Amino acid sequence: MNIDSISNGIVIDHIKADNGMKLYELLDLGSLACSVAIIKNVTSKKMGKKDIIKIDADIPLNLDVIGYVDPGATVNVIRDGKLVEKKIIGMPEALTNVIKCKNPRCITSTEQELPHIFKLTDKDTKTYRCLYCETKA
Repeated sequence: MNIDSISNGIVIDHIKADNGMKLYELLDLGSLACSVAIIKNVTSKKMGKKDIIKIDADIPLNLDVIGYVDPGATVNVIRDGKLVEKKIIGMPEALTNVIKCKNPRCITSTEQELPHIFKLTDKDTKTYRCLYCETKA
């Protein structure tokens, strides 16, 4: 399989296998007018299998979304065919409007204009809880 290189854009690399589509959806990459390639189950020496997303445009990305889905992912910024920046993503301390609270009694269910905010409560188990009602994400 041959996937062209990009001259200006972003490569999200080291995504755990099967998390590529989840990132694609949460980052709303389907709405972009540029080319986006999702490469699934690529052989990796370090990870065994991984996913890669290539975006043929230099766009702003919500790094919190990437950190929530896969804190081990990296974001590579490409300009003029060369790597100019490599960002190592970690787990964000807070998520705002990335996921929604599933508790029907949460204030965010009735007050639609409130932001959905989740705080990281346990790094080991990757647990996020709603700021308003403490429901686990």
